[in-house]
Amino acid sequence: MAAPGGVFSSLGKDAPAGLVVFLVALPLCLGISLASGAPLMAGLITGIVGGLLVSWLSGSQLSVSGPAAGLTAIVLSALQTLGSFEAMLAATVVAGILQVVMGFVRAGIIGLYFPTSVIRGMLAAIGLILILKQIPHLLGVDTDYFEDMTFLQFDGQNTFSALAGALRSFGWGSALIGMVSLGVLVFWENVLAKRIAVFRLIPSALVVVVLSIALSSLLDIALPVLKVRPEHLVQLPNINSWSDFVGVFTFPQWSAVVKPGFVMVAFTIAIVASLESLLSVEAVDKLDPHKRSTPTNRELMAQGAGNIISGLIGGLPMTAVIVRSSANINAGGQTRMSAFIHGLLLLTSLLFLETILNRIPLSALAAVLLLVGYKLTKPALYRTQWKLGWQQFLPFIITVMAVLLTDLLKGVTIGLVVGIFYILKTHYESAYFLRQTPELQAAGVYHLKLGEHVSFLNKASVIRMLEQFGPGSHVILDGTESEMIDYDVLEAIENFRQSAPERGLKLELRGIQQVEVMGH
Repeated sequence: MAAPGGVFSSLGKDAPAGLVVFLVALPLCLGISLASGAPLMAGLITGIVGGLLVSWLSGSQLSVSGPAAGLTAIVLSALQTLGSFEAMLAATVVAGILQVVMGFVRAGIIGLYFPTSVIRGMLAAIGLILILKQIPHLLGVDTDYFEDMTFLQFDGQNTFSALAGALRSFGWGSALIGMVSLGVLVFWENVLAKRIAVFRLIPSALVVVVLSIALSSLLDIALPVLKVRPEHLVQLPNINSWSDFVGVFTFPQWSAVVKPGFVMVAFTIAIVASLESLLSVEAVDKLDPHKRSTPTNRELMAQGAGNIISGLIGGLPMTAVIVRSSANINAGGQTRMSAFIHGLLLLTSLLFLETILNRIPLSALAAVLLLVGYKLTKPALYRTQWKLGWQQFLPFIITVMAVLLTDLLKGVTIGLVVGIFYILKTHYESAYFLRQTPELQAAGVYHLKLGEHVSFLNKASVIRMLEQFGPGSHVILDGTESEMIDYDVLEAIENFRQSAPERGLKLELRGIQQVEVMGH
């Protein structure tokens, strides 16, 4: 469901949001290309396809698709396994076809089973990672690529060692621009935009980018010792002719389909990209002010189509990505137009704007991402989860720590395991309740009413309860209000019924059918 009035009715908010997402996405696309061992343009191609195509095919109004940090290790491994980037492109196309098939067979339902506590934990962890990872970039230390979200970095360091190193040795010019940018962002959003309506119409990220270019130029002239070095600026390739533009594209090597490991590479890309996309759109739906719901099967097909096109023209595998989507929401995006505009701007920048964009200090863009990170992991979120009790807080905080210390998919998997434990624990405890009055207790009568749905997950708790009754007890096991009692539970009850006389117990069954038990 789009915003009321259609996608063009919110253009006044979507256009600035698309601009902000573009500014954030540009270095991310380039950085992921470098980290993946792919041609520099591959990430940009993926971002363009994600913006121009997937934004319209997807059912999500606010998610942004493009190259994902979570796939860098898979791409690196695929390049080693298959031997060339062109072979990896063929695997990406096949992975996209697999995703489309997964959408048709309704495999997207998996996305509906991620617990809210785990999704919130994932978002909070991504916020913390953004803060920790962007501080070095803010200080002019760009040894790691811009959207690395894993604890163990490709440069041999980890999140904390990289942060410590940045604090010991940083670029003064970049750090000055980064700190000024961060201060302007906070002041603009929390003071100016709240008090004066006109400031709400101008994206704070755009103000910061323009200011950072001016500051960098000023330092070049007035204080050359603080000059921002080229490696700390956006580095967009120059395209000056039609042949340069044509040279951007790379095409799949179809003979690679018979190579050993090709099918496994394609399958791995399809599964990991699908899971990351489903996690991302679920998280985006949680952040969406309009609380719209993304059709997960359509999302799989949209991502599949995006990967097919991206692979055909030389792009990296793509997913829906939470960092750019969060930036979109924080910038006020309302509909899919903001993601489309971000793709349009990526294409325009590739063709016409490289000279201007290559003047942007990465420290200014790091400041934008720092603010996005803070909004994802606000202290209020932790307080809210704490107030909900251990059943919600423990999966949440364990997901936060696991994502922080591993990567997105591993961390969410650990959080899911904890969440499933609590689900099983709830099932264990909700199989029955004891209806007891002083009169019944004095007569040694125990009236147990079974729940509405009693599954095999409840078997252990039912058996444990029945084993607690001593000789002389009169147990009434009441299933009259149960719609379903699993066979495993009925078998356990029948075993108890047959052994009750030997134990000196009287068992009365109400609304519970008897079943045959092996060996009887």
